[in-house]
Amino acid sequence: MARELFGTDGLRGVAGEYPLDPPTICAVGVALGRLARRLAADPEVILGIDTRESGPAIARRLAGGLAASGVRTRFAGVITTPGVAYLTRTDDFVAGVIVSASHNPFQDNGIKIFGHSGYKLPDGQEHELEAGIFELLRRGVEAGPVELTEDSGLDRRYLEFLASTFPHRLDRLRIVIDCANGAAGKLGPELLERLGAHTLAIHCSPDGRNINLNSGALHVEPLRQAVLDAGADLGVALDGDADRAIFVSKRGAVVDGDAVLLMTARHLLQRGELSGPGGKPAVVSTVMSNLGLERALAKDGIHMPRTPVGDKYVLEEMRRIGAVLGGEQSGHVIFHNYATTGDGLLTTLRVLEVMLAAGRGPDELTSDLERYPQRLVNVRVRERRPFEDLPEVARAMRAAEDAIGDRGRILVRYSGTELLARVMIESADGSLVEEHSQSIAGAIERAIGATREAACPSTSV
Repeated sequence: MARELFGTDGLRGVAGEYPLDPPTICAVGVALGRLARRLAADPEVILGIDTRESGPAIARRLAGGLAASGVRTRFAGVITTPGVAYLTRTDDFVAGVIVSASHNPFQDNGIKIFGHSGYKLPDGQEHELEAGIFELLRRGVEAGPVELTEDSGLDRRYLEFLASTFPHRLDRLRIVIDCANGAAGKLGPELLERLGAHTLAIHCSPDGRNINLNSGALHVEPLRQAVLDAGADLGVALDGDADRAIFVSKRGAVVDGDAVLLMTARHLLQRGELSGPGGKPAVVSTVMSNLGLERALAKDGIHMPRTPVGDKYVLEEMRRIGAVLGGEQSGHVIFHNYATTGDGLLTTLRVLEVMLAAGRGPDELTSDLERYPQRLVNVRVRERRPFEDLPEVARAMRAAEDAIGDRGRILVRYSGTELLARVMIESADGSLVEEHSQSIAGAIERAIGATREAACPSTSV
C-alpha cells in the first residue's frame, strides 16, 4: 500500500500548507505519541530543528501533540539530522524527530522520524502513523503548541562522538567548510578546529531564510572559489541538515558521492574491512550512480548492488547483505560501522582519514574514475501517473532504449519528496544522452507537466 504523507525522506511540504499545516502537524505529534506509548512505559522523544524560520513553530506543535498523548520531549534546538539519529539510538529515547527539509529552500520544511534503533521508521510503522494521523484529522484534533527549552548538552554529546572516531590531528591542513547556513553552522567548524585544522567557515550565518541559498552541497562554486583563493587542502560543502557532503580538492575539482564511495571503499578494502554478502566486498549505491563507479569498483573485485534513490533504501540493502559502506552520488554516504544514516561531518572525517593515510588528495585518489556522460532533467508535474499510461512518454522511452541498447542506462522516475519527474540517461555517446533526455522530458512536460526546469548534468551538484 502506497504511503500518502511519508516519502523517501519523511514528510515534506511547504511550511503552513498541508501536510505542514497546524492541524496535521499536531496530528503527527499525537499519532507518534500513541505509537511511542505502545513501545515504552514512560516514553521520551528527542526533537531537533534546522535553521528554517518555520522550524520553531512546527517543533512546538509537534511537542504539543506528543504531550497530549502523554509523551515527554527533550529539545535539542538546532542540530543536524544525523545528530538526532545518533542521540536517539544511544540514549533512552523511544524516537527521534528532526524538523528539516534537508537541501530544499527555506519555504519548505519536513518531519523525519527515527526509531530507537537510530534507523528511519520502517514502512509498516509509517503506514500505522498515517492511518492514525488521518483518523485524528477526520475526528478533529485539539492540542495546542507548547514552549520548548533547549538542552544544549545534546549536541555536545554528538560532537564528542564524532571526534572519538578520528584519532588523528589535522594541524597541517587548511580546510574550507560551507555549512549552507544550516544546522551544522556551529558544530562543523568547531569539530575541525578541535582536531587542529586551520578552518575557514563560509555560509554560517543563518537568518531563517538563507538555508541552502546559493550555498552548500547543491551550489559548490562559492566553496570552490574559496578553496582556490585560500590555497586550502580541501573544501567540504554540507546541505541544510548536514546529512550529505560534497568535496572540492585543492586543485578545484568537485568530488561527489560516487568519488567518495570509490576512495573510501579502496581504503576499507586495503584494511580488510569492506564486508559484503558471503564475505565478498560490496558497496551499495543507487540507480543514479555513474557506470564509471561500478566499473572502477569491479576492477578491485568490489560488487556494487544498486537500489532505488533514497538513502533509506541504500541502508536497507546494506543491512540485508551485511555491507558497511553505501551511499548516493548526491553526497549521502553511510558508514554503517559508525552510523545509521548519512552524515556529512562523519563523511568528512572519513575522507580526511583516507587522505592522511595515502598522502594524496581525493582527486588523485580517484583519477581513474571514468565518468560516462550523464544527463538529469527535472520536469515539474501536476500529478504522478505511471509512465506506461502516457503514450507519448512510453514511445519516447522505447526510442531511447532502442538507440542506447546495452551501451548505457535510462532511468525515468518520480521524486520521492517533490512533484518532479526525473529523467536520467547515461551512455558513452554524449549526443544520444542529450537527444533522448530532452525527448523524454519534453513528452512528460506535454503530458502532465507544470513548469520545465533547466537540464543539468547529474554529476554536478
